Order: sequence, then C-alpha cells, then structure tokens
Amino acid sequence: MRGPQWPAGLAIGDRVRMSGAVHMVIAVPGPRVRLVDAVGQVSEVTVAELLAADDVDVIDGPSRRVVPAVSPLTDLPKEVAQRALWWERHIVEVIRGVPPDAPRGTSPKLEYDPAVYSLTQREQAKAAELTAAGEQVTASAISKRRHRYEIGGVVAMVDQRINKPVSPFGRVESRVVEALRRAIAEATGESTRTATYLFWRTEQILADTHGAGAVELPSQRSLYRLLKTLAAGKHTTGSARARRSLANRPDGPFSALGAAAPGELMEIDSTPLDVLVRLDDGVVGRVEMTGLVDIATRTVPAAVLRPTTKSVDASVLLARTLSPEPMRPGWANALRMSHSALPYERLLDLDARLVHAAARPVIVPDTIVIDHGKVFVSRNFQASCRFLGITLQPCGQGTPTDKPHIERTLASCASLFAQFVAGYTGRGVEYRGRDVESQAVWSLPALQELLDEWLIAVWQNRPHDGLRDPAHPGRAFTPNERYAALIETAGYVPVPLGGDDYIELLPATWRAINAYGVKLNYRTYDDEALDPLRHLDSGVTEHHGRWEIHYDPYDVSRVWLRDHHRGGWITLLWKQLHRVAAPFGELAWDHTRRGLPDATEEELADTVSALLTRANQGPEQPTGGDDVEELTKRDRRVAARTKAAPAITNGLGVPPAPTPPELQAPAESEAIEDPPESGAEDGRIAQVIPMPIFDPFAEADKRW
Repeated sequence: MRGPQWPAGLAIGDRVRMSGAVHMVIAVPGPRVRLVDAVGQVSEVTVAELLAADDVDVIDGPSRRVVPAVSPLTDLPKEVAQRALWWERHIVEVIRGVPPDAPRGTSPKLEYDPAVYSLTQREQAKAAELTAAGEQVTASAISKRRHRYEIGGVVAMVDQRINKPVSPFGRVESRVVEALRRAIAEATGESTRTATYLFWRTEQILADTHGAGAVELPSQRSLYRLLKTLAAGKHTTGSARARRSLANRPDGPFSALGAAAPGELMEIDSTPLDVLVRLDDGVVGRVEMTGLVDIATRTVPAAVLRPTTKSVDASVLLARTLSPEPMRPGWANALRMSHSALPYERLLDLDARLVHAAARPVIVPDTIVIDHGKVFVSRNFQASCRFLGITLQPCGQGTPTDKPHIERTLASCASLFAQFVAGYTGRGVEYRGRDVESQAVWSLPALQELLDEWLIAVWQNRPHDGLRDPAHPGRAFTPNERYAALIETAGYVPVPLGGDDYIELLPATWRAINAYGVKLNYRTYDDEALDPLRHLDSGVTEHHGRWEIHYDPYDVSRVWLRDHHRGGWITLLWKQLHRVAAPFGELAWDHTRRGLPDATEEELADTVSALLTRANQGPEQPTGGDDVEELTKRDRRVAARTKAAPAITNGLGVPPAPTPPELQAPAESEAIEDPPESGAEDGRIAQVIPMPIFDPFAEADKRW
C-alpha cells in the first residue's frame, strides 16, 4: 500500500479494496487473511502480500499514521523552522487537549478538553484564541492545518511557498536548454573547445530547429550559469580523455561482479607504460605493459613489458600466470613464499617447485574478460586458452567499463611504480619534464626485472580497498591475505603448469643445429645433448628440416629444442651465460636461505625502499680510470646505434664484468657472429671521430 496511511491491524469485518473490488475480511488464520468479495468468492493472501501490493487500500478499520520527517526543518531558515514549531504546538493542543511540551498528567484547558468538546468546537476555540492574540485565522484554516499535520507532521506546517520547487535552469526557456544540452552532447567525442563555441553552436541548433531569430538567447551571464549546470561533471571544456571516459560510464546504479574463488573471473589488458627505456638498438622508446588481474583477490599474477604487444606475449603471460615465480639472485629474503601470508606448507604438497618460489600466488584462470584488441582475439591467444580450458568473455565495443578492475590496476602501476623509475614521462605531454630521454637508463629486461620484484614486494602486500572484510569494513586485506583466506573458504586448489606445459605455451621458431649449436637473436645456445643431432635433418619437411625451438622472450638464459627423433625437450643454455649472474641457481637459493629465518614487516619495508631507490637511480655504471675520456651525448648515441649485438645485463641491471681470457670461447666463427659487446654500458667506448663534410668551395680554393 502506497497511501499516506497503512493499517495498524486487520480484524474480521474490515473492508479492503483490492484490484478495484471491495472485499471483506472473514477470517485471519495466523499470518494469512481470508477475504470474500461481493459475489461470495473466497480468496486467501498473506498479510505481507496484502500490505505490499500497490492496488490495496483498507476502507474500514483502525489506521496508523506514518512517522513524519523532521530533518527537513534543519535545511530551512531559522525563522521558518520556528514558525512551523509554533504552529505544531497549537495544532497538537487542538488534537490532544494539551501542547506537546506539557508535563505528564497536565489537565487540558476546558475549551480544548476532548471529553467535553468536539474537534470542530476545539478548532473554533483555537481560531478565536489566535485572532484575539493578533493572528488572523479562521476555524477552517485551523482544520486544514490540522489535517496536513496528521498526514505530514511538523514539516507540513511550513509555508508551502517556501517549499515550492525551483527550476535548476532559472527562467531560461526550455528550447534553449535543450539546444545547449545537444551542443554539450556533440562535444563528447570532439576536441575540447571553449564555452564561446558552445554558445555559438547552441544558436545554430536553435536556428536550424525553430528558424533564425525565433528563439532569443538569454544574456551571457545566464548562459554561463546554464552551462555550469548542464555540464557539471562532464568535463565539456576540460580534458577530452576524461570527457570520453565519463561518457562511457553506464547509466543507472553501478554493479559489481562477484568472484568467490581465485581465477573464477580475471581481466586482461595492455596499456603504454609512462617510462622511456633503452631498446636493444640503443634507441630510446616507450613500452607497453600487458597485465592480468584476478577479481577475487586483486592479485596481478603476471605482467610483461614489450615494445609492441603481440599475441605470443599474451600467451607467455598465461604461462607465467600458471607457473610459480622463482626467486631471483639479489632479491630480499622477505620476498619468499615461505615468509609470506600465503599457505606455503599446503601449496608445497602440490608443487615441490614452490621451495624456491617468490611470494606470488599461482592462479588458474577459469574466465578471462578481454577487449577487442587484435592481440587478444588472435588465433594464437585463443588456442592457448583452449589448451588450458579457459573461457574468454569479450566485453562491449568501446566499453572499458566492462573490465574496470584491470583499467584501474594498470593506472595504479603508473602512479605507484612508474613514477619512481628513471625515465618517467608523466601521464601526458603537459606533465613531462625536460630532457627525459637522457634519463632513460634502464634496458627492457632490467625494467621487467624491476616490475616483477615490485609486484611481489609492493602490490601483493599492499592493503586494497576492494578487499575489505564485509563484517569488519575497517579492515582491508592484501592480495596475498585474501588469497590465503579464499583457499580456506572456497576450496580452491591451484594446479600449476608442468614444465612441458609451460614450454608448449612459449613462442616457437625453427632453426638448424650447427656445429656451434643454435643461433637465436644473435645469441648462441648449446648443450652436450645436441652432439648426436648436429647438422642432422629434423625430418619436418614443412620447415625444410629445421628444428622447433621454444623460447621465453623475457628470459634470454635458455631455450628449449624439441627432439623430433627421440621425443621430449632439450634445454639449451646461452653460451655467454657465464658473463652474467646465473638466474634460478639452486646453490644461490640454498645460500640465501641460510640468512634470516623469518621475514618481518621491517624487512619487507626495507626491500621496497631499496627497490624504489634503485629504480630511480638507474643501473650502476662502472667507472674507469683517469684515462677514460668523458664522451658527449652524441658520441654515446652513435656508439649505441652502431652496436652489432644488444647489450646484456644481469637481473639487477648491472653490466657484466669483463670475461677472463681463460673463459672466453675460442671459436672464431662465434667471434665473427657475436662481436664483443660495446656501448655506453661497458664504460670504455672509443672516441667517435666524425668524418668531415665535403665542401666543394673549400676544395676549389685549394687548387689555386
């Protein structure tokens, strides 16, 4: 029932109007009501259904008034509120016989005693009293105020002229309002213009719709006030990017997708990272970051950096998500999974590789929300998802709000990580500093290493507002804590990829096996297991007898060759691996594990601080003696562009130390194919002497 009054109770004999027909209550058996209509047909409904229906009204029977609202008085002027309370005191005295502030047991005045005089007589007495006091009012006016008070309470005593709704557009004609609203809508996808253009466009719309001069525009001041009202929160004359983003926001109440288990729903996306890096050819450029976020835990199981994201990069991202993240040499002991909030002992029974794993959960995706980027709709990525049994859920065209979590996560990486990295460009040209290119000192592999460490040290241990405990909203969980809690409640059992499964997801290429091994991207890979296969044909005629090689674009230390003759995979190590710190060495793990027995919050905080400081300062450059001549910026750029092979750095971004003569490879062919690395990284670059420019006029003078 939606009327001002609702029944205080139902008794036998009460009449109820339902669906336009009058019914009488003949029985109330428990929580149900039995009704009979005029033709004698009996029906039965529950009391809850009867009171909740829109077309039900109780004709007879006692009624109970709704509780009137009092809080609106606080928004009114003080004089108006006091006037309403003054009227309430007199109306209550007419109804009950005593004012509302009368002490308990107070006897009413004779002329207001309900036991002596009727309600009409009491209203006449109150009108006479107020008129004698100088308030000209009639008995009918008292009756109307009394009726309004019984319906709306003290708020109904306020002068209705004060509560009269005022148009938010003032006195501006509705046709002008609609024309300006249309001009604002047209500006959503256009370049940002000023208010002057919007007013001109409004005039044009009015002329096209109603004829030239048919509608007169108000003053400039009124138009500016109208524009402020219509364009509130739309950035019509502000940022075009923010304007388009707000226009994509769905109408109606916001809803949230619920995920009760890790991997139940995940989102993937790519975005440019606001950091300049030095690419393999020595050129400074931007990179793209592709990341995956789990909705239930807000975990970022993997994120990769590439100059241009390709479908194979998305497949590698899936492989990293499903595999444990190994600890790296130089990482703090506090980043181990065994020292984190993750259920390490329980997960160790599933995969023994977690002994040397970092504190990053292994999550098996069930459904991944993607956009319509060519990377995610490619056959390569979809084939990888089918191989893993993952469902892909495309979002709407041009609707980033269908995957808001990954959009916000990637933006958070820019504010929480990228700004600490040397070479940070800011989120736009207007936020970029001077000579940012000279600050770009990180290589792509080194920056990837920093990002992996930051995700484990900072992101996974940072309380997230989206992970608050419903029973205790003041407590926010970290992604690792939320993962550990859902493991207990959701019965989730992660099954990481095996070694062969991981290799199958990596990108493939085809190479011949030579005497020196396999050549890939100017790097030579070899192993003793290749001895019986050198110079042999693989038997795969489609690839002219070459052998299938799988490689990780983010780990240059090894590749995997498929043995087409005997089956299985052969791991080939990079022959120059001895020049850099060996990654994933178990001896290094066992040595560092003998350090601190337990990770503390102080250790983790120190690790985060050292990470951000290292990212901001850039990689350490080796210093030469006094005989090392300082090179100009142009000299370094020329030397970097003329490198024959990309510079290789270790996991911390530190250039490799010179190789002792006894460890250098003697093969001449390799020396020709892989020339010694040089450039800005080794600190000893030969002076670059530019060739002179030919001047014909100077040469002509020499002949004379």
